[in-house]
Amino acid sequence: MKPPLLPSERLRRLLRVAKLDGMSILGVAGAFALISAAARDVTGAVIGLLVAAAGAIELHGATLLRAANMKGMRWLVSSQLYLMAVMMTYCAYGLVRPDIASWKQHLPEEFADQVQQAGMTVDEALLGFLRMVYIGVALVTLLYQGGMTIYYLRRRAVVAAALLEDDSL
Repeated sequence: MKPPLLPSERLRRLLRVAKLDGMSILGVAGAFALISAAARDVTGAVIGLLVAAAGAIELHGATLLRAANMKGMRWLVSSQLYLMAVMMTYCAYGLVRPDIASWKQHLPEEFADQVQQAGMTVDEALLGFLRMVYIGVALVTLLYQGGMTIYYLRRRAVVAAALLEDDSL
C-alpha cells in the first residue's frame, strides 16, 4: 500500500484542480458571452458574463490559497455555489419562458415535415426538446458543481494543515 499523500501535495493538487476549473469556466463562458454579444443576444451575453464571474471567483480563491490565506477555501466553495445558482436560475427561466420563436427561424423544412408525420406540431416538438435540454443542464450542473463543492469542503482540514506546515507554495 502507498502511504497517504502529504498535506502539501494534496494542496498542490487542489490548486491545480481549482486553476483548471476556474480557467475553463472563465474561458468558455467568456467566449459564449462574446459570441452572444456579437449576435446582439443581450440575455446570452449577460448569462455568459455571470458564469464567467464564477471562474474568476474560483481563480481568486486559488490565488488566496497560494498566498497562504485560508479564506481562499471559502472563495472556492462560494464559486461553485454561485455558479450552481446562476445555472439553476437560467434553467428555471428557460423552462418557464422557452424561446421557441427564435428556434423556429433556423429549422429546415424537412424537420417540420417529419414532426408533422409523427403527429406533433413543431411548437410541441421544440417545447419538448427545450425542456429536455434545460432539465439536462440543470442535472449536470447539480452533479458537477455539487461534486466540486463537496470536493472543496472535504479538503478544508488538509489545506489548513498544509498552510500551517509549509508556506512555500
